[in-house]
Amino acid sequence: MLGDIAESIGRLAGSPVAGVAPLAGGCIGAVYRVTLEDGRALAAKVAGGLAVEGFMLRYLAENSRLPVPRVVHAGNDLLVMDFIETEGGIDRRAQVHAAELLADLHGITAEAFGFERATVIGGLEQPNPWTPGWLDFFRDQRLLFMGRQALDAGRLPGRLMKRLEAMAGRLDRWLEEPAAPSLLHGDMWTGNVLCREGRIAGFVDPAVYYGDAEIELAFATLFGTFGTPFFERYTELRPLRPGFFEERRDLYNLYPLLVHARLFGGSYVGSVERTVARFGC
Repeated sequence: MLGDIAESIGRLAGSPVAGVAPLAGGCIGAVYRVTLEDGRALAAKVAGGLAVEGFMLRYLAENSRLPVPRVVHAGNDLLVMDFIETEGGIDRRAQVHAAELLADLHGITAEAFGFERATVIGGLEQPNPWTPGWLDFFRDQRLLFMGRQALDAGRLPGRLMKRLEAMAGRLDRWLEEPAAPSLLHGDMWTGNVLCREGRIAGFVDPAVYYGDAEIELAFATLFGTFGTPFFERYTELRPLRPGFFEERRDLYNLYPLLVHARLFGGSYVGSVERTVARFGC
């Protein structure tokens, strides 16, 4: 199989493949570093539905200043990109740089919430019908959609789904409409942030749409991706309304928790239940 993939990549890149090595990560599909005989290095991802991921990377490259890998080929089962060299983790300098990049990204707006097409997150469908109001979009296309996906997959108990539905029907108790829809990377966790020498070298695996920038910021805290240095710099550029850390962050993180509950079940279901309970449902 790898031999066939290498042959395809060589034809696409215009140079024979000299070597293929697996890369860490790749929760959804396998990822490889591909070295070409002409000295170039590419990253190849093998899975299903990769044409959408390639589309999202190209969209970010064409419509924002967010650093993303250049897409060489985006087929349904094979995504080939320029390889991004990394060195070091997300230190203080990288967090500051990330804050500047995301503040700039979130300044790109649209007339409604959603996107021009459905996208994916973690290999799962992410519907994005254009919707005038954020609360309606977040309720229907994020919380309830992913909750039902987890329910249908046998990951989320029916009683918890009913509690989620009750909470989703009262979002206006805790959320307000943002000033404008912001362009989002959409899957902001540590594994998708590539660093080199205290700078962000690139963001990968996007789940693009236009939404409330706070949902991106919340996701960035769920697995400890960014901390104080990031938020100090981000709020200098785009101040946050009071209550984000105290309340809205946990509410927004229900969506990535539901994604993980759908994919993996286990402790993520308990995390969903605790969050729903926190909001009185």
